[in-house]
Amino acid sequence: MSLQDRINSRMDKEAFKNFIPSNAEEARYYQAVKRVKKIKGFYTHAVVYLVINIMIVIINIQNLKDGESYFQAHNFFTAFFWGLGLFAHGLSVFLPDFIMGQNWEERKIKEFMEKEKSNQNQWS
Repeated sequence: MSLQDRINSRMDKEAFKNFIPSNAEEARYYQAVKRVKKIKGFYTHAVVYLVINIMIVIINIQNLKDGESYFQAHNFFTAFFWGLGLFAHGLSVFLPDFIMGQNWEERKIKEFMEKEKSNQNQWS
C-alpha cells in the first residue's frame, strides 16, 4: 500500500465519521456499516485474546518445575481479567439491540431534542 493510498484511506475514514445521511436508505447503510465495524472489532479482540493466552499457557507450561501443577491462580490472572474485558466488549456490541430494542439511540436523541426545544420555548 502506497503512501497516497494510506492518505486516501484515512480521508475516507474521516469522511465516513463526518457523514450526514440525506435519506433513510443512506442512514440505514451508515448504521449497518457502523454495526459491522463494531462486530469486526469484537472478533479481532477475541482472536487476539485467544492467541495471546495460548502463548501464555505455553510459556507457563515450559516454566513449570518438575512435579509442579499448572493449576495455580497466577497462571489464570491474565485470562480471567482480560476475559472480563472481552465479555464486556461483547455485551457492548451484541446486547444493546437485545435490551434497548432497535433504533433506541434515535428515539433517545429525538426525546432529548424535544425536551431541549420545550425548555427553549418555556424561557422565550
